Amino acid sequence: MNPNNIKTVSPDENILFYANPARVWTEALPIGNGRLGGMIFGKIEEEQISLNEDTLYADHPLCRTNPDCKKTLPEVRKLLKEGRLNEANMLAQAGMLPSPRYTGPYQPLANLFIRLCGMKGKAKNYIRTLDIANSLAKVEYSLNGVKYTREYFASYPKNAIIIRLTADKPSSLSLYVNLMRRPFDPGTKSLGNCKILMEGIAGDGGCTYDCMVSAVSEGGCVGNLGDTIKIDRADSVTIFVTAATSFRHARPRSICDSVLRTISDISYEKLLHEHIADYRELYDRVKLSLNTPDRSDVPTDVRLAQYKENPEADSGLIELYFNFGRYLLISCSRPGSEAANLQGIWNDSFTPSWESIYTININIEMNYWFAQGCNMPELCRPLFELIKKMYPSGCETARDMYGCRGFVAHHNTNVWGDCAPTGAGVFLWCLGAAWLCLSLWEQYEYGHDIEFLKNEAYLYIRDSALFFIDYLIEDDDGYLITGLTQSPENTYRLTNGESGSIARTCTMDNAIIGALFDAYIGAYETGAFDFDCEFAEKVKKAREKLRPYQIGTKGQLLEWDKEYEECEPGHRHISHLFGLHPGHEISPDKTPELAEACKRTLELRIQNGGGHTGWSRAWLINMYARLRDGENAYKNLQALIGKSTYPNMFDCHPPFQIDGNFGGVSAIIEMLENSAIPADFPNGTFTGLRIKGEGVQTVDLEWKNGIIKKI
Repeated sequence: MNPNNIKTVSPDENILFYANPARVWTEALPIGNGRLGGMIFGKIEEEQISLNEDTLYADHPLCRTNPDCKKTLPEVRKLLKEGRLNEANMLAQAGMLPSPRYTGPYQPLANLFIRLCGMKGKAKNYIRTLDIANSLAKVEYSLNGVKYTREYFASYPKNAIIIRLTADKPSSLSLYVNLMRRPFDPGTKSLGNCKILMEGIAGDGGCTYDCMVSAVSEGGCVGNLGDTIKIDRADSVTIFVTAATSFRHARPRSICDSVLRTISDISYEKLLHEHIADYRELYDRVKLSLNTPDRSDVPTDVRLAQYKENPEADSGLIELYFNFGRYLLISCSRPGSEAANLQGIWNDSFTPSWESIYTININIEMNYWFAQGCNMPELCRPLFELIKKMYPSGCETARDMYGCRGFVAHHNTNVWGDCAPTGAGVFLWCLGAAWLCLSLWEQYEYGHDIEFLKNEAYLYIRDSALFFIDYLIEDDDGYLITGLTQSPENTYRLTNGESGSIARTCTMDNAIIGALFDAYIGAYETGAFDFDCEFAEKVKKAREKLRPYQIGTKGQLLEWDKEYEECEPGHRHISHLFGLHPGHEISPDKTPELAEACKRTLELRIQNGGGHTGWSRAWLINMYARLRDGENAYKNLQALIGKSTYPNMFDCHPPFQIDGNFGGVSAIIEMLENSAIPADFPNGTFTGLRIKGEGVQTVDLEWKNGIIKKI
């Protein structure tokens, strides 16, 4: 970068800005409206926008339950009880895992290319920005005496991505627009009237899709040429992009056509105003100010590079990180969209890591941890709709796999709500639905909406509890245990040298099941469900028989029922601390000894390399905040931003996973709620923090010298 050729922006911790186009995908800037996503490269001669649609999966609904599950389960439990771990592992792989072992991946939609004529030469005053306060991306530069400007946004009200190109001299815009989807490009066809269409199918038997693009110009000529829209010597150009799939629509092409017909006659200014008003109604509900030295006039990639070397010099970057995380959730999870997957809605690979679907042994839950505290509960709606989709499959899986009543899911699900185990290894952790159901109870806790509890939450919470009433067995000490489980996704070693991940019980099981039972009892005790009194008594008795927490010889909280040797002492999952966070069973006030054991566990994990992935580091910060350890929370927040953040501020797992961004926002909320304020933030304010209780209750906080002075 040439420092003499940087155009600066006004200081504002709501803007990401760069002095160069993106060279790679993790430098591009994201936009989205929940359903459509785009990654903007900001190139000068050939602009590229990578497109996604939230239901484009190379898959279809499948029945994957292994018919031998029920008869295999007691045999595996017996082998585990006898300490024959290797045999149990092999038997479970053959007799309990499904076929196929994996579901199909989330896939890219297409790349939109805008090829601009007359762009030879060296651009001056180049700047590429993402205004996260208004959900508006922009590219500006001057070339050959003309100033060019492009604006990009994804409209939720109009279900379209809209791109506006202007120049400060008439007749300066000549360009070509087309679509490509390599290596699976089905071709693009001209529809005439300045429209083009790409239609195809994702994978073998996956969703069919349609992506439609149209353009209008002021001045000049616009028309079709081959598979391209051609614009010649225009004053300004507006490009509209929309897409639909067979997941939602029997005729996705007609949906695209309807969208473009609706918006083609609306002025760009009106579309932009509507978009910003819709977005800011959510974004403006909270505001964080840390009163730190302002460095927002430095390009974001430069700030991040400098932050790695000296984070104390730019603590204001935390404000930007916080705001960017909120921007991402608004952009990838809106009512009517699908829930945010492992990458939100921004995926550039046809074979993404972990299929870019829904991992429900922490990752999707982390995506939504901050939504309630930031007073955006409607963004959780897609998550609740996913739970509803999972319910029929979860009931079938409980019956056919375990011979149990109720509702169960394992560590992955997909857009169709598949609840069977997933993966080539042994993944028989069956707490996924239980953890998700806790988000339903949390929604009730924020507002006490009894109609939501009765109509949208109770069935799933109850039937998840029902599964465990049937599934739990007594151990030799009289405690109720799962009998076959895993502590995601860690492994342990027996004294005979055998190692594996499946176990008779683990601490996370007891913590989640305890929280689920507490949620069910809490729902029952509202008085709205007195028809269920017999079942409520069963749940109360079962709750009392769950295995209690145990502390090991190093002062740590034990992960399993015994102090086994850990194969990976620095494992990325800290699952056994669920009772500290996101659960509420452990705290410095209620259970000081257990809280100290959790702190010791975190120390041991970090000493052995823990927190090396983005989302794992984010979870550590949330836990330190619950322990009211502001300095360790802050030190790990610095590490999250400095070590696990790409130039475009996406979380680096690696590769990109969006949960680290969202977990980081949650951690900042937890630091404020638990008064875990580090010395580097002596003064600050937070407005609009939502708290639990009846109705919508928000608080504003002001602190000075690290102590809250005004609420």
